[in-house]
Amino acid sequence: MSKDLSNQKDWFKDRGYLHLTNRINKADKTKVLHYASNPAKVKKHKFSPFILRQTSNRRYKYSEDLKRRSHKATDDKGNITSNAKVRPIMYATHIDSHIYSYYSHKIIQPNYEKILKANKLLDESITAYRQIESDDVVRFKYNVDFAKDVFDEIKKREDCGVLAFDIKNFFPSLNHNQLKKVWSELLSTKSLPKDHYNIFKSITNYSYFFYDDLRQRRKGHLNEKKIASLKNKGKFQLFENYKDFQESGIQVYKNQKKTDNKIAGIPQGLPISAMLANLYMLPFDKSIIENLVKKKNCFYRRYSDDLVVVCNSEDISEVENFVMNAIEKIKLVIAPSKTEKFKFKKVNSRLECFKIKKEDLIPNSYLQYLGFDFYGHKTLIKSANISRFYREMKESIAMKDKRIKTIQKKHLTDEAIIYKRKIYRLYSFRGIQSRKLPAHNIIYKNGNLIKEGFERKYRGNFIKYAYRAADIMEAPEIKRQLRRHMIILKNYINKFEIDNAPKI
Repeated sequence: MSKDLSNQKDWFKDRGYLHLTNRINKADKTKVLHYASNPAKVKKHKFSPFILRQTSNRRYKYSEDLKRRSHKATDDKGNITSNAKVRPIMYATHIDSHIYSYYSHKIIQPNYEKILKANKLLDESITAYRQIESDDVVRFKYNVDFAKDVFDEIKKREDCGVLAFDIKNFFPSLNHNQLKKVWSELLSTKSLPKDHYNIFKSITNYSYFFYDDLRQRRKGHLNEKKIASLKNKGKFQLFENYKDFQESGIQVYKNQKKTDNKIAGIPQGLPISAMLANLYMLPFDKSIIENLVKKKNCFYRRYSDDLVVVCNSEDISEVENFVMNAIEKIKLVIAPSKTEKFKFKKVNSRLECFKIKKEDLIPNSYLQYLGFDFYGHKTLIKSANISRFYREMKESIAMKDKRIKTIQKKHLTDEAIIYKRKIYRLYSFRGIQSRKLPAHNIIYKNGNLIKEGFERKYRGNFIKYAYRAADIMEAPEIKRQLRRHMIILKNYINKFEIDNAPKI
């Protein structure tokens, strides 16, 4: 029995983080809707600075300088440094986020989808940030399905070339004039309406402050007692008002990222950012469909800034040159070092992958796409993701062990606290089942703070993701990658002596 997939994602989301203005609850949705859907109010709305949080993902990949796989790299001066990818994520105030979300879901996205649906090849090629039904119409597709589509096309063609491109500094490099032009064309207007233009200005000429600066000032203007006092007044925010924030001494920065000596880029993490990134790429996507897919029998897929083109082996150089020129026309850059070329062909009845490096074909290679390594004859989860899973497992157990010792010391007891159930749920096959977990939220009601209980949906862990990917891709080798996860988990638990049995 197929599920009802007619419900699209709601533009309104209850956001729990603290910001410069008060939190907005679901009960206020109607009030927010009247505000966000009123162009006269939006064009006069004053957007607040964003909070910037930086996340860092360590990458374990082959280094040309070190001649081995490593999480280190060499900089321009030859110094050994980390190759961790730092991702800056911006958070808008709740009211600003709802305005962005409303315009993205209710105005821009529907118009964008109409353009895609009018061209089947174009519609099939753009996969990120969209709700695309699975073939059996029981769920929406996600990265596993999109990766499988590419791998299946390669298997079907057998002898073919594959090019993988990665746009350099995608979000920070988006040209503002180009964005404004394609945005106006989407709305069929010569220039942006005043409400849209106000939103455009807020994400191009934006200001922000660092989350870390807030934490460093906890003993000053921002401290837990003051935040608690504000909550008691029903103000779930960081400061009493904007004046208090200005007097806090926290540095506010303006967007200074430049491309070709011009201010460029939009923030990542806003409810409208992904939609605008897709929209920005529309002229490029159309060009690829018309000139490569239709004329050269290529297969094209784009997931945000990750591009893959499957083509005839003899067309590899021509396809590469066309993509490079087409991306330059929309004022973006694909770093040559991030362009990978492969040739797939049958060897002794087995499909093999060869990486093209200058004039050489490197055997035993693999195409890396959306978290998977495709060798032709097998598909595996990217090794870095497996390593990250075990690293998070160890760090989580170590943190719980530290918490146990703190409680034991405080209460002068040798008995441990039960943490095993949660550990097994997060890091073993025992946590693959979806379930409801108890949770609570603090709300302000009738002049008092009230703890309101609810059930949140636990969707499963990394093991569930891997098992499901193995089934979707018909790749049992993925399950074999994690066959020792219980042994490793138990070894970590034994190492840290996490046990709920009384000491004798």
